[in-house]
Amino acid sequence: LKINKKSLHVLYISVFFLIINIFTINLIYRGKMKTIKKDWNEEKIKSSVNELLDNFDEGELFVEEVYSENIFFDDNKIKNASYDQDKGFGLRTVNNDSVNFAHNTELSDEAFSKAIKSVKEQQKLNPNPPKFKNLNSNLSLYTNENPIDKVTLTQKINFLNKVNTFAREIDERVKEVSVSLNGNHQNIEVITKNGDIFYDSRPLVRMNINITVQKKNKVETGSFGMGGRYLYDELLNESNWKNGVKKAYEQAIVKLSAKETPAGEQIVILGPGWPGILLHEAIGHGLEGDFNRKKTSAFFDLVGNKIASDQVSVVDDGTINKRRGSLTIDDEGTPSQNTMLIENGILKGFMHDRLNAGLMNQSPTGNGRRQSYSHLPMPRMTNTYMLNGKYEHDELIKSTKKGIYASQFSGGQVDITSGKFVFSASEAYEIIDGKICSPLKGATLIGNGPEILKEVTMVANNLKLDDGIGTCGKEGQSVPVGVGQPSLKVRNLTVGGTI
Repeated sequence: LKINKKSLHVLYISVFFLIINIFTINLIYRGKMKTIKKDWNEEKIKSSVNELLDNFDEGELFVEEVYSENIFFDDNKIKNASYDQDKGFGLRTVNNDSVNFAHNTELSDEAFSKAIKSVKEQQKLNPNPPKFKNLNSNLSLYTNENPIDKVTLTQKINFLNKVNTFAREIDERVKEVSVSLNGNHQNIEVITKNGDIFYDSRPLVRMNINITVQKKNKVETGSFGMGGRYLYDELLNESNWKNGVKKAYEQAIVKLSAKETPAGEQIVILGPGWPGILLHEAIGHGLEGDFNRKKTSAFFDLVGNKIASDQVSVVDDGTINKRRGSLTIDDEGTPSQNTMLIENGILKGFMHDRLNAGLMNQSPTGNGRRQSYSHLPMPRMTNTYMLNGKYEHDELIKSTKKGIYASQFSGGQVDITSGKFVFSASEAYEIIDGKICSPLKGATLIGNGPEILKEVTMVANNLKLDDGIGTCGKEGQSVPVGVGQPSLKVRNLTVGGTI
């Protein structure tokens, strides 16, 4: 490898500034308190929030600080490293379905006074606001330690280099390797009516691995990601990251021998774990409270009705330790919970924030989420998955004379109003005479969320949650989520292929 003096000089400068950035962040974090540092009178703010909200149906003061990092290793070197911090507050008041909102990056008495004035000017007060019960706090589902501060820059660089070297030595067909580390530490405070105040400190880490292989003139890429609400030590665990490298490599190798997917209506078996993203998109969004209150969801008037095969039961569970979508409390201060959405094919209810729950005479379910202090909360999923069925995975395969087994998915789109979806399978195989055969490429699943639930004929007992990589977008806001399911068999699904 030849490096000229100019390139070497640029490399030295880049590493120097990278070290300075890391050192600065480490100084910020060292000895950090759980509470957020603010330049305002805490008791005065608490009293002002209570006085303000006493005239409104609902609302809260949401205070947040976030520290985040992203390190990207590619082409045998660090290509990019960023370290950021942000903090601010959002003040929301609600009357009926009318919302007033003000936010600021400055945590000062002056900034808060301006926010109070702003929301008061936006709307008339309610002389008879409803009374809500005090919220209760949950037990913490994850450590409150900051993951970024627990591993040094040198350790992170050595780790990424080790992963890169291991991946390249697997096979001479490996041509490109990229690995990224992402760390995030979010501290929040939520002040609600009656002077209630809630705290949460949320770690979040993620690692992505991409491996490109080449055989003659054919090039394919495989990927693997893992993460959750824990510290970097789980990602740095040798057995975990080596397993990730091997999965990314095997996915790429399989694609080298994949053949074109036949198009048409077919039996489709979805694998366990990440394929639950189809459930999340095609059905999950339609079960969020705001869409149903506004009657734009296909499910809005179907509570208590049979909407799926009696083998289908679906929950949204924000209470699982260390999971990416889990929350001790949501962004309105409501404890997270395990909410039954569909039970044995019967629609039981929806996911709610406090606003939509109040308007629908329901109870909030701990699903009020927001991207940051500058965004309004809305009903969002946490960890959404289908419960186990009664069959063994192999029974689903053996009972299928001809079909497709889709074990991994990439991108997709869904129309919330109609429930129609389109999803691309990143890893799929043909099934012939009850056996998994050749790998396929270009498989696209096309269908309707409400209808696909009725076409489920077998659900296996091998429930698996995803590896911790899900990010959900809604109305311009992104939040971390989890998905999962056991293997399931759909008797009739449109497959868009390449032949």
